Amino acid sequence: MFGCVAVPALLFLWNAFLFRAPPLLGDNAVSLPRISVLIPARNEASGIAGCLHSVLASRHVELEVIVLDDHSTDGTADVVRAIGATDARVLIESAPPLPEGWCGKQHACFTLSKLAHHNVFVFLDADVRLEPDALARMSLFLGESRAALVSGFPRQETDTLLEKLLIPLIHWLLLCWLPLWGMRRFRWSAFGAGCGQLFVTTRDAYEKVGGHAAVKASLHDGLTLPRAYRRAGLFTDICDATNLATCRMYRSASGVWLGLAKNAREGIAATGQILFWTVVLFCGQVLPFLFLNFITDVRIAGVAIAIRLTAAARYRHSRIGAILHPVGILLLLAIQWYAVFRAVIGKPVGWKGRTHPNVE
Repeated sequence: MFGCVAVPALLFLWNAFLFRAPPLLGDNAVSLPRISVLIPARNEASGIAGCLHSVLASRHVELEVIVLDDHSTDGTADVVRAIGATDARVLIESAPPLPEGWCGKQHACFTLSKLAHHNVFVFLDADVRLEPDALARMSLFLGESRAALVSGFPRQETDTLLEKLLIPLIHWLLLCWLPLWGMRRFRWSAFGAGCGQLFVTTRDAYEKVGGHAAVKASLHDGLTLPRAYRRAGLFTDICDATNLATCRMYRSASGVWLGLAKNAREGIAATGQILFWTVVLFCGQVLPFLFLNFITDVRIAGVAIAIRLTAAARYRHSRIGAILHPVGILLLLAIQWYAVFRAVIGKPVGWKGRTHPNVE
């Protein structure tokens, strides 16, 4: 039990020094990076305007912003066209029919790459809001790193209780279980990780890998795209974008549950991993709280909560979620097993009205 708490706690403390924000921009003027911001959008009418306005407010970059309307039924295209009518940097295109075997987002991103004119690609989810220096600093991070693909982890905005319990676990899992030191020194695909909300790469690297076609059936490009780059012999890297970007991933309990479940089979709930993660997470993050009458377990539980509270302060997460950490872990495990059950009965979780691409 102690090892299941101590190992991730120590790794978190080590990673906390390595997981940093992108470099600050220098005082001296430099040539403006030319960036294609590529936004896949399917039924994003309620939030796409906020995303676009934040991108258009970017400083120190030369932009084109291309939105691919992926067969939306809620007026997404109308919102984008209205903004494009006032700013020529915004373009909108309609997605072609979704080919068999493709996930909608991966196909949209691949299509967007063919429309881009600049050599730096930023793949951005429509629910992300950027600070004015975000694109310039992410471009600088890409240039100064050894990586061909970099990813920023935005601050995750949460409102409902289920969001507060589960969404902050994205940072916690990353920093407690991925050795960033090894990620930056070895190209092993197992070290590949990122956040699909904000990816930055170059055209040459993207085309060498095959782009999103290399992960066309995936619903979790945050894991699968960095691993595709690494399999192609390229490095990937990540950074703390807490102060550069924000994202509200889901807005309802069902959205949180299904949104996390759709990705689960490519992460913790993968075949061959689900039992390991269930034992390790349950023993290290839940059991200590069930036996608080023993002083050793009180200390172990204290370590687990201290790590969550530290993460909450640094990455601006909900403290409620940190205090109720074991409840969040139980819910996370329940979602993983729900995804396994859905896969076993032949009905894996789809997304936004589409079935999973592996369902015939």
